Amino acid sequence: MRRIHVFAAALVVAVGLVTTGVEVSSGAGQKHFTAYFDHAVGVYAGSDLRVLGVKVGTVNSVQPQGTQVKVSLTLDAGVRIPAGAGAVVVAPSVVSDRYIQLSPAYTGGPELADHAQIPIGRTATPVEIDQLYQSITQLSDALGPNGANATGALSRLLDTGAQNLDGNGQAIGDTIAQLGQASRTLSDHSGDLFATLSYLQSFTTMLKDNDTKVRAATDQLSTVSGFLAADRQDLGAALQQLATALGQVKGFIQDNRARLKSSIDKLTPITQTLVDQRASLAELLDTAPLAVDNALSAYDPAYGTLDGRANLNELSGQSVLPLPLPLPLPGVGTLHSTGSTTGAAR
Repeated sequence: MRRIHVFAAALVVAVGLVTTGVEVSSGAGQKHFTAYFDHAVGVYAGSDLRVLGVKVGTVNSVQPQGTQVKVSLTLDAGVRIPAGAGAVVVAPSVVSDRYIQLSPAYTGGPELADHAQIPIGRTATPVEIDQLYQSITQLSDALGPNGANATGALSRLLDTGAQNLDGNGQAIGDTIAQLGQASRTLSDHSGDLFATLSYLQSFTTMLKDNDTKVRAATDQLSTVSGFLAADRQDLGAALQQLATALGQVKGFIQDNRARLKSSIDKLTPITQTLVDQRASLAELLDTAPLAVDNALSAYDPAYGTLDGRANLNELSGQSVLPLPLPLPLPGVGTLHSTGSTTGAAR
């Protein structure tokens, strides 16, 4: 019996040591931090702490503090959470226990430090069923006989909508399908769309940079518009007369088409001759002004004669013979000239 008691006592001591070792080892490497929520309905001490639906810790305590709730959390050893993680109260169903889930999962970078705090700005809670019922009640009251439908306006709107949609189901479905196709088209050409927007931005920037010139052009356009508006009657009369004249020209051409064709055919040789002799005509136009100027300079209005000088030796190749004086010019007078062996003549 004594041996049995000793063995039992030793077994109790061993179990205690093992339990203590498990508790000590289980607490090593754990992290403790705090999250703040605007409310924490259904969250208690002992609720799960999860990441991607997997339990990674436990809720230690839930304490109200003014307008927020402080929830103390313990994270299991070896679990890594990103420094900017948030906390969300998740309700799997209406009657099941809720748990707190951390997100996002750790993929690299700084980790959530021990004794860190998650502020209320990075936490969220689900909408409670009573809040949902209250919102539905408020909506029904607002749309009911004491609200928007007090005079039956909402009922008439629904009746009109039903009448308009009656028999248009296929058309509405086609419209939705076409909108889907348009969305896919825009998605496939998003680069072109954004390029167009970039060009529009450049255009608007150009307009902004040249605001003074744009304003001046707008003012000038406004002035022209005002001028045209002030003289719209005269402008209308001129356009009407122009239309009448064009109609008369059209009638004349139709009535005299054969004659016009004959005249144009007769003008063809003349035009061709002018084209063929364009070099001579160009030379004539270049020298004719000089010849006319020389003739005007040689004319002596006092005697009614043309005076000139010529080298008669070059003309005859022999000695110069005197020209008879005077030399009459029909319609001008007489030509006085002198000759000599030197070739000078007047």
